Amino acid sequence: MARRHNHYEAAFEDFLRSQGWPYVPVDEKKKAIFAGSRIKSFDFLIYRPGGQPWLVDVKGRKFPYQGSGGRRYWENWVTREDLVGLAEWEDAFRGEFEPVLAFVYWLLRPVDPEEAPGRVHLFRGRWYALLWISATDYAAHARRRSPKWDTLSVPGRDFRSLARPLGVA
Repeated sequence: MARRHNHYEAAFEDFLRSQGWPYVPVDEKKKAIFAGSRIKSFDFLIYRPGGQPWLVDVKGRKFPYQGSGGRRYWENWVTREDLVGLAEWEDAFRGEFEPVLAFVYWLLRPVDPEEAPGRVHLFRGRWYALLWISATDYAAHARRRSPKWDTLSVPGRDFRSLARPLGVA
């Protein structure tokens, strides 16, 4: 396993290993340059069984998240740069890899696995729920969250209907 300092990415990688899925972690410190411009890195290439391979950008979130307005669930914001980068990588790989956002939720309180927001995985004493959504579906349903930070998010109800537990097509 690569030395990952981000516990969300480390938990995600541990899940991949536990499932025996072939994958290639990407060294985020080395920025790729195409046609003279930098492209935001993704986190993993995954060769999932029985499906199209994925370009994955991992997004770690707390569940529930305690914000200024109280508890919030299904936090799923991304930057516009995240989506643009995945689309550029999809083009670079000639469409052979599907661009995917993997949301890794750190479960902050005990959750019945049947009620968890995705597949539950124990890693280093913490429980995580893992969900995925195609970047194309995400972009089609996203709304602007913050003009200042150029972030987007999908409304919770839409996200819950579009996102799938990791390991489920």
